[in-house]
Amino acid sequence: MSTGPARPARPSSSPQVVKDPPGGRRAVAVWSIGVAVYFVAVIFRTSLGVAGLDAADRFHVNASALSAFSLLQLLVYAGMQIPVGLMVDRLGTKKVLTLGAVLFTAGQLGFALSPSYGMALAARALLGCGDAMTFISVLRLGTRWFPARRAPLMAQLAGLVGMAGNLVSTLVLAPVLHGVGWVPAFAGSAVAGLVVLVPLVLFLRDHPEGYEPPPREREREREPGKGAGASGGFVRRQITESWREPGTRLGLWVHFTTQFPAMVFLLLWGMPFLVEAQGLSRTTAGGLLTLVVASNMALGLVYGQLVGRRQSARLPLALGTVGLTATLWAAVLVHPGDRAPMWLLVTLCLVLGTCGPASMIGFDFARPANPAERQGTASGITNMGGFVATMTTLLAVGVLLDATGDNYRIAFSTVFALEALGVTRILRLRGRALARERELRAPAPAKTGPAAPAPEPAPA
Repeated sequence: MSTGPARPARPSSSPQVVKDPPGGRRAVAVWSIGVAVYFVAVIFRTSLGVAGLDAADRFHVNASALSAFSLLQLLVYAGMQIPVGLMVDRLGTKKVLTLGAVLFTAGQLGFALSPSYGMALAARALLGCGDAMTFISVLRLGTRWFPARRAPLMAQLAGLVGMAGNLVSTLVLAPVLHGVGWVPAFAGSAVAGLVVLVPLVLFLRDHPEGYEPPPREREREREPGKGAGASGGFVRRQITESWREPGTRLGLWVHFTTQFPAMVFLLLWGMPFLVEAQGLSRTTAGGLLTLVVASNMALGLVYGQLVGRRQSARLPLALGTVGLTATLWAAVLVHPGDRAPMWLLVTLCLVLGTCGPASMIGFDFARPANPAERQGTASGITNMGGFVATMTTLLAVGVLLDATGDNYRIAFSTVFALEALGVTRILRLRGRALARERELRAPAPAKTGPAAPAPEPAPA
């Protein structure tokens, strides 16, 4: 479904729609601007992970209330994924990224200056709203500026840059916070949002010249007599047709199952677990959080290359990551004695680094299942999975810690329940999704007549 239904034989404008973008240095430059915005968004998103104990002292809250910071931020993020995907498909990347940068910068500044717990919650919600607009936009830039064969690698590179933002939070923001205090650290970091906003407004473009997306949906909305319900019809079509594809649903569950163990650890509960339950110093705990990020960055390129070269590696990589993560968490939680040995904690952190790259595989199931004009919506549905799992676990851990007197073994056992749920859904959908993917790809090498219309996706 790459062109309109009535395609004339070899019109001069047709190659602009159907052929791959050229890539090249200009593509790298434009994509880098978008990735820089995402990089700053991740710094802001993960800043609470190194400041959890400080936030508890500043706002005088317990574990459940502390988890509400990350929970609300992620609730907004997850809830915005489908609306943001629709916005990207409808308005384009530049407008959505610009709005996102403005919102997450305002949220970070508001969090720095908030005098009360309630205002700080509102600031994190605003930050989550802006953050939600970044990653899907960067994925869209990758598909609009680079050839399709490079899409898995570009997605993994984007995720790698995001983890670099997490690394900045751990290595830079944490010592600055403890050195200069809450307000200077968070307000100073908000300046980074203004820095990336300038090149975004001046230089970013949605797509290369001559590679405009198909105008079919916009033309349909402008048809006489369809003005009132055109917007609602567009939204329903995008969501319904994306969800109908089993590849989109499989992508959501792969993202759901693989991403959240590392996200929960990095966003909020890793530092308290390592300091309070394992008896480590903040410096040592920060080093282990950094190890998770470094492992993620090192493995991101490996996963991207494997998936780009061998599509059959997607499910084994995803399920293998889930199994390995569950094994290491179980080993840490059931280890006899009060504390696990350092070698086991190091191994756990190295394995948690595989979660981010594995979660990107979800997009590699959703992408081939949907045409270009639905990529934003399908990516939004997929991206929602991991963040729903993350916020569910963040809340469950906080509630269980309060209910059990800070028993981290019981609290972190929620990881296994969500992983089991995700694996059952992956195994149930994989056959239909892969069969549908083969069906969609089969007509590509066939030589069709000039008047043959593009095939419509059949219902799953």
